[in-house]
Amino acid sequence: MTAPSPAHRHHEHLATRVASSGGGAIARRRARWDRTPLWWIAVLFAIGSSCFLVAALASMWSSVTRPGIGVTFFAGSIFFTSAAYLQHWLAVRAASRSTLRDGGRLRLVHPADWPHPHVDALATLIQLAGTVLFNVNTYAAMNTSLTTMQTNLRVFTPNALGSACFLVASALAFANGSGRWLAFRPRSRGWWVNALNLLGSIAFGVAALASLIQPSTNEPVSAAIANGGTAAGALCFLLGALLLLPDASPRSSDGANRPIRR
Repeated sequence: MTAPSPAHRHHEHLATRVASSGGGAIARRRARWDRTPLWWIAVLFAIGSSCFLVAALASMWSSVTRPGIGVTFFAGSIFFTSAAYLQHWLAVRAASRSTLRDGGRLRLVHPADWPHPHVDALATLIQLAGTVLFNVNTYAAMNTSLTTMQTNLRVFTPNALGSACFLVASALAFANGSGRWLAFRPRSRGWWVNALNLLGSIAFGVAALASLIQPSTNEPVSAAIANGGTAAGALCFLLGALLLLPDASPRSSDGANRPIRR
């Protein structure tokens, strides 16, 4: 999940204005249900994050049934993928209307010179790949009959790769939104969205590494770190999604020219 670029927001608000045009009582009734694509992205990410948060916290208590935890994780991953697909779709549409500067060169050490819509598209594609890997990981985790080797191959590996995708995507989004790899802009809501997602991705990465099953004990490296890291990451993603909502409201389409401060 990334804070939308100005071009991304403009395209999304334009689509909303066109879809909601029509006037009269019909338009007023439709206004209750019309939602911007960004609103759906925020809500889907918030639901997915909530599922991961609840499941991770429940994993800390042995009295909770394991099948219920597995289903909750898998359901959350589906919401993640739905949101990531929609965000990538919007990013690609915005990038298709933007031209590359300087012959299309991408200098990693100079984020301020990046072709921002195209980097948005790249970051959201990597993020989408990560969510699909989480689908594989959480689905396989519901099978309680796996051996240690099978668990590490089918559960740990896609989890680690998915977390790596999230980390790369979040780092690109943070640098792309801030114009530099390191920045501190506490008055910018867009900065907070990207910073929270970067922190969440780091927490997910730590949790993934801690979930490796050790053949000698058939236990994870640290169940406490795995569950705690997943919960912390999910909380960061949830807060980031909620911060998107003020600019995702249908009413904000009237102020499409009012960008998120970066």
